[in-house]
Amino acid sequence: MNTTQLIPDYERDGVVRIRRLFTPDQVAAIRAELDRYIREDLDSKPADARTLEADGKTVRNLWRLEQHHPALIPMVARPDIVALVSRLVHGEPVLCGVETFNKPARIGSGVPYHQDNAYFCQTPPDMLTIWIAMDPATLENGPVYYVRGSHHQGMLPTKPSGVKGNSIGMAEPSTVPLSDQFCGLLAPGDALIHQCETIHHSAPNTSDHPRLGLLLVYRGKHTQTDPKLKAAYTAALSATPPA
Repeated sequence: MNTTQLIPDYERDGVVRIRRLFTPDQVAAIRAELDRYIREDLDSKPADARTLEADGKTVRNLWRLEQHHPALIPMVARPDIVALVSRLVHGEPVLCGVETFNKPARIGSGVPYHQDNAYFCQTPPDMLTIWIAMDPATLENGPVYYVRGSHHQGMLPTKPSGVKGNSIGMAEPSTVPLSDQFCGLLAPGDALIHQCETIHHSAPNTSDHPRLGLLLVYRGKHTQTDPKLKAAYTAALSATPPA
């Protein structure tokens, strides 16, 4: 990875794209292990280890894989990635979440406008997500859109969204036109890195092609939980639990 331009771009825009972070063979191995986990292990995990789509059977999200499937971590948390993250979170990085957004073909649900720190509730907001494409992310299958530079605004008002797996969203969506937002189009193995207060969202997947993403969530070891953010998130989660 060439970090010379990546780091200032991240600081300015709150989101960057990295091409070929993982090789095709690595993507295939990760994808196969996620499929195996869903097929063989998921039924034995707690109900909140996953969120299902509206059909009640297709996986929308896998949660807390760092707890439920720790053998996956060596496949994705490489030393070069951790070294980059340490510079982006301004301190010692802590891996605090490994999860998926599966976005299955034809029934994959959308994600409302939100800032991740409404869920993470950390101060200072030295926290980020690495979004790794297991499938192509195209205009047709619900790519993630980001409002560049929106992390500089800090946390904006929130409200419960009523969406399982994304229980809290922004009280008002961004007024930035979609055409002016950064569209996260990706090939398998590409990745997006976004800061936890960067506004983003995605549309449902109405195409015939799935859009699986594996997410690594890191924070700086120095961050602390913000009680006001935590209270708002807890209330939203109680209203719309993930399972």
